[in-house]
Amino acid sequence: MINTLSTIIKDYHTFKEATLSGRYINATHISEPLRNLTSKFELEVLGKSTLGEPIHSIKLGSGKLKILMWSQMHGNESTTTKAVFDLLNVFKDQFNDPVVNDILSSCTLFIIPMLNPDGARAYTRVNANEIDLNRDAKNLTQVESKILRKMFNDIQPDFCLNLHDQRTIFSAGNVKSPATLSFLTPSEDNERSLTPSREESMKVITAIYKDLSKLIPKRIGRYDDGYNANCTGDAFQSMGVPTILFEAGHSKEDYDREKTREYVFYALFSALNAIATQCYKKMNTSVYFNIPENEKLFYDLILRNAVIEGETVDVAIQYKEILNREEVKFLPIVENISAELAFFAHKEIQCNFQNLSLSDNKPLIENVIVDKILLNDEVLMIN
Repeated sequence: MINTLSTIIKDYHTFKEATLSGRYINATHISEPLRNLTSKFELEVLGKSTLGEPIHSIKLGSGKLKILMWSQMHGNESTTTKAVFDLLNVFKDQFNDPVVNDILSSCTLFIIPMLNPDGARAYTRVNANEIDLNRDAKNLTQVESKILRKMFNDIQPDFCLNLHDQRTIFSAGNVKSPATLSFLTPSEDNERSLTPSREESMKVITAIYKDLSKLIPKRIGRYDDGYNANCTGDAFQSMGVPTILFEAGHSKEDYDREKTREYVFYALFSALNAIATQCYKKMNTSVYFNIPENEKLFYDLILRNAVIEGETVDVAIQYKEILNREEVKFLPIVENISAELAFFAHKEIQCNFQNLSLSDNKPLIENVIVDKILLNDEVLMIN
């Protein structure tokens, strides 16, 4: 029986969708888990992408509260898609559980697991026309944007969950803790007014935060709430629908984001349970404002106290994600060379004032790819 979040945590391995793993998730990958959904789920093709890939929706539940969620609006942001299918497995396998039954009798879920299948296949943020769908809410120039807006208009949801990934550069405040998860209630205007719909979504985020902060303390951040009328979340919030942005970030040594996927799954379940039971209404919005704001304080790797051409410096390296034969590779690129870099890193190497150079004995400079470098003539593998 699922009576607490701790039960979900204990049993997560039984819900994890085994066919989905890693960073590269496209429409082909999700076809099998979609086929495996039972008759309790209503599966529909909402339309086709720019290049003709199907855009699916999944409907389940019979409750009055309508919740719309969508993932992979940015094609290279796949962590939440994996978590969505983990969540669907809970509803498939535990359909008669009291907590699951409460969610599905109180809510009707409408899920678009992959809004941008062309971007997913190419592993790009943008769609096939090189348009960022999350900057197309005002003009609706793209077929994928129109499909999402039509669904929004047709079902008139009570809540929206906008599911994304964020870069490894973010910290949860001014601390040496990555923002493994971040949340946001988007603004409705330039003044960032505290409107009723924003308050509702703040309270849901507070409920999630109270559940998850015990599991990942000091690793939950609050995303920037600057208003942009072209952003989908801001647009839906402006229409009076409480909207929550989920951002899946970095966990230690988790570049495939399998651990973060698990935390997103817990956050989704927490949100749905809070909405279904209405327990979020008791939450205080002051807790939301106490969640530390994201800051850009991390690099992937910093080489400390290296000597380059006689000067002692720190060398910051950031990985660039590229698709290579249907696998995401991480290219290490030198981003910053400075004395005593005031940044954190997911990994640090102490060079102890030894000479650092490229493997061909050329000096290290910024904006070069470095698979391996020489530390006092000893090869140091970076990737």
